[in-house]
Amino acid sequence: MIYLYYSEKFQAYNFGPEHPFNPARLMLASKLMEEEGLLDGLVCRVEPEPAKEEDLRRVHTAEYIASVQAEEPDLAFGLGSDDTPVFTGIYQASRLLAGGSIDAARRIARENCSAFNIGGGLHHAMPSQASGFCVFDDPALAISVLREHFERVLYIDIDGHHGDGVQQIFYEDPDVLTISMHESGLYLFPGTGFVDEIGAGPGLGYSVNLPMPMYAGDEEYRRAFEEIVPRLFDWFQPQAVVAQLGVDTHYSDPLTTLNMTLSGYTYLVARIIALARQYAGGRLLALGGGGYNMEVVPVAWSCVLHLLRGEPLPEYLPPYWVEFFMNLVGREPLTLPDIEINVGEQTRARITAELENTLQGLKEKVNGIHKVF
Repeated sequence: MIYLYYSEKFQAYNFGPEHPFNPARLMLASKLMEEEGLLDGLVCRVEPEPAKEEDLRRVHTAEYIASVQAEEPDLAFGLGSDDTPVFTGIYQASRLLAGGSIDAARRIARENCSAFNIGGGLHHAMPSQASGFCVFDDPALAISVLREHFERVLYIDIDGHHGDGVQQIFYEDPDVLTISMHESGLYLFPGTGFVDEIGAGPGLGYSVNLPMPMYAGDEEYRRAFEEIVPRLFDWFQPQAVVAQLGVDTHYSDPLTTLNMTLSGYTYLVARIIALARQYAGGRLLALGGGGYNMEVVPVAWSCVLHLLRGEPLPEYLPPYWVEFFMNLVGREPLTLPDIEINVGEQTRARITAELENTLQGLKEKVNGIHKVF
């Protein structure tokens, strides 16, 4: 059984009409999944409950939780910034997204299944700080639940932005291996996630970062993934996997400067699912995350559910959903396969050289501790 976590109440996590984090993309993804007939005997939709305060305290401080609950701007806690403005109902809405990931983790531990919380993946939130559209760090909360049942949990993040909150929370924990592939912090928020961020104390060597060059596309992502990630799975031998599957690596995304296509994205997702099946008995919690082009995100996350089901990706979108989408968004949704972006010769040479240095430097860093590569 695959459990899909979605609620119409996810629409309440809304920073306003001008903010890029538009909750309508979640609703559109859910409707597409329904129209494609994916909610059947193999997939069970679950209406999540808000996270309890004692569960939030697994990761977040009591002072920070109280500040969110007060629903007043407080920049000491990152609340009220341009990225993460405060809105009426922010506490309840944030608890609901977190509650989905927490319940999914418990279900995975109980049933040895997989789950997908399309409203999850808020990987920038720190123990006492909201950041980058993220209030409660649901990936970290889910990992803390899984750690009660499994000795080793692997977190892999393919969002366009570095999974800095999750990395920091488990930076000294050798039982959680965090892997983040993201556009390099040289170019993009949050400005972190370099190869020398490798963990500390007992967790030294258990944080791995793959900062990708500006304008990196499918070819570079495939190469980086295959050179690094399978070896880490094989070395760490995870018993459960949490994957943040943000789609803001797409060439059309307004907040990043990467050149991934939907084909490249679904390749990475399929590989993560295969590795989770090979090493962790299929115990995989997939989370949504970033992605700010409305034409791309619903299609991408519907593809994730197809891949979790172990079936080929559809060749066309349901006409009723396309009509619904165009009436709401005013544009046509993207379909597979989308175009591959070609860059100039000099740009290609820069990308290749930068990636080569990154991969070599990362392998040296990790091998200096664990001899993985």
